[in-house]
Amino acid sequence: MSSHHFVKEKQEPALIIANGESCSNELLNQLLEWSPYILVLDGALDRVLSRGIKVDAVLGDFDSITTRELNVQDEQEIRWIHAEDQTKTDLEKGLVFLIQEGHEAVNIVWATGRRLDHAHNNLITMAKFRNELTICMLDDYSKAFCLKPSPSEFVKRYPLHSILSLIPLTDVKGVSTKGLLYNLNDENLEIPQRTGSSNEVVTPENVTITFQSGILILMECFD
Repeated sequence: MSSHHFVKEKQEPALIIANGESCSNELLNQLLEWSPYILVLDGALDRVLSRGIKVDAVLGDFDSITTRELNVQDEQEIRWIHAEDQTKTDLEKGLVFLIQEGHEAVNIVWATGRRLDHAHNNLITMAKFRNELTICMLDDYSKAFCLKPSPSEFVKRYPLHSILSLIPLTDVKGVSTKGLLYNLNDENLEIPQRTGSSNEVVTPENVTITFQSGILILMECFD
């Protein structure tokens, strides 16, 4: 099975592979190359093993799990985490596990697509743990992460015409942006009346985003 241990443990974000729509091999391989710890939610294990990915831990209730792709040595090297709490999703339980293990950052793939309720809930789960972990959720079309309110300031340089969406999960107050086609100046994004979907980068300089309060997700989108 392929190895991903090119960096020291916890120097780079861990990787959670959930059980939504699979992403491209290109994206997955990019993440695996820099992920020192791979946690798989049990519903995705067969699909993960079929790609020859080395797994550090598997989490779930294991009701329907099979390990036909594993040999004895592989199976013994994997940490099997039984998590039967029905009040939490497997993604929530996975994030709690990584926090307890001392991880500070995590990338999440295969968490979108398929059932819409799962994808929506996974975004909410990302926001729920935004203060305990640096979390980034990725698929072939988007990269999503929570921004921090003032006094923090988000600053990043993007290629011209990059598509950015500001998606509020609560009412977000006092949003200001620089470098976008439709800039905001101390304005509010309020559910469900107003979001900030499909804005466009129009500067070769840094894009800047600030806001005063609320939960705000930035999505870097690719068509």
